[in-house]
Amino acid sequence: MRPRVDEVRIKGLGVIDEAVLELSPGFTVVTGETGAGKTMVVTGLGLLFGGRADPARVRPGAERASVEGTLVVEAGGRVAQQVEDVGGQIEDGELIIARTVSGEGRSRAWLGGRSVPVGTLTYLAEDLVAVHGQMDQQRLLQPGRQRAALDRYAGEELVKPLRAYVQAYKRHKDVGDTLADLTTKARERAQEADHLRFGLEEIEKGDPKPGEEVELRQEEERLAHADSLKNAAVTAHTSLLGDPMAASQGAQDAVSLLAQARSALESVRSYDVTLSGIGDRLAEAGYLVSDVATELAAYAESVDADPGRLGVVQERRALVNGLMRKYGGDTAEVLAWAARAAARATELEGDDDRIAELTREQDELLARLTELASELTGIRTAAAERFGEVVTAELTALAMPHAKVVVALTPSGQFGPEGADEIELLMMSHPSAPALPLNKGASGGELSRVMLAIEVVFAGADPVPTFVFDEVDAGVGGKAAVEIGRRLAQLARTSQVIVVTHLPQVAAFADQHLVVEKASDGRVVRSGVTTLDREGRAKELSRMLAGLEDSELGRAHAEELLSIAAADKAAG
Repeated sequence: MRPRVDEVRIKGLGVIDEAVLELSPGFTVVTGETGAGKTMVVTGLGLLFGGRADPARVRPGAERASVEGTLVVEAGGRVAQQVEDVGGQIEDGELIIARTVSGEGRSRAWLGGRSVPVGTLTYLAEDLVAVHGQMDQQRLLQPGRQRAALDRYAGEELVKPLRAYVQAYKRHKDVGDTLADLTTKARERAQEADHLRFGLEEIEKGDPKPGEEVELRQEEERLAHADSLKNAAVTAHTSLLGDPMAASQGAQDAVSLLAQARSALESVRSYDVTLSGIGDRLAEAGYLVSDVATELAAYAESVDADPGRLGVVQERRALVNGLMRKYGGDTAEVLAWAARAAARATELEGDDDRIAELTREQDELLARLTELASELTGIRTAAAERFGEVVTAELTALAMPHAKVVVALTPSGQFGPEGADEIELLMMSHPSAPALPLNKGASGGELSRVMLAIEVVFAGADPVPTFVFDEVDAGVGGKAAVEIGRRLAQLARTSQVIVVTHLPQVAAFADQHLVVEKASDGRVVRSGVTTLDREGRAKELSRMLAGLEDSELGRAHAEELLSIAAADKAAG
């Protein structure tokens, strides 16, 4: 499902006080007497999609002009994603877009219920709507859109070589960026390699072991306090087991005291099981204290002040700590840094070989790009000739028999993302006229017809969901007007088309006909926009033909136009 505009509400814009337009998914035409506000419909749509806010368009007496549009969009599609990106919401497949313009010129915009910059609506509109009026001829006047449209018009023949070119171009750019980095930063990379090699040599020489810093700290503590540690162990041992040299003096130790306590209970333990259990625990305590005392004696024997070993440990610890200050918080991090540095150093040392390899690849890619760009130019040239011929034929049918449209392909002088061609649509208003850009080679009314011819030819190749045409029928009538209507109906087979016209030949081809009528006070109110049925259309076409709604001749002519248009659309 392609996005389309379902309904537009306009308030306080120009002569329009308030109006609601219900639009067909196909071809909708808007008619009405001169000054009734038909063009305000186009102005409103332009505002809705980010057009310039002109405070002079605000209806006198109104604080602001507002336009609100309801669009039918596909959930999960490109438009839905853009709305979600700005925080807007789509409910039941409907998107609400709104725009206000105050009399002082302040403008505000909303997308899916979220206030957004007006530029967001402009960005969204690039793939939603193409407005063609005397003041709005933007989409296909952009060189990038012209190239993209011509490429799609060229068809399948261009797809494969263009895909190959894009891939080669991206790789060529990546290779060029890498080479530039390797060559322009050679000095920095050499300095980095020297730094890495120095660090690796220093770590290799120091040869740190995982967890070594903890072991060294603990050993230094023991050696530095050897006397204190030994004295403490001896004192504790004496307290627990006694000093044999002092035993004759009656010194009391923990083991002896525990033995005395146990002995005191031994003679009465048979009288009470409670004291029996306590006695057993005292015996266990005695055994435990004796074991601890034995360990303390062994520890005291093992502790020995060794100034030489202390110096070695302190020197080693200083070396390890120095490595940790430079390369990591502990020895494990130092070794991890060394592993990373070794890999990076190997990469840097291979730069010369890599530069040579990338240079060869760059030359090969350049040759490939040259070949593919030439192929693209050839295919585009052929497509441009076909396109120019078909559009020129369309212009002849649209009462511009002397006009000619050509597609100019000029070398850009460099490889771009899509080739080496600069593409521009040019127009000659008559055989002896110079080929000029579209917006300079045609007047406002002619430009709308040129754009219609181009859009019809591009239809399907450069699809746009909604087209809006104003002044497309300026200065034409008769058979040319019928051809304009026929082509608008043809365009409506693939897109939504909204046209403001004063020609009954154009209006007859519409799928839905809206008429704008002013009230007696000069305002267009809610009831002033009417959707016409078959009888109403015949009446409106009669007015447009003869200036009189009840003219029998005009009515007969109107019926004939409607029948011709219906038969033409059915045959198409």
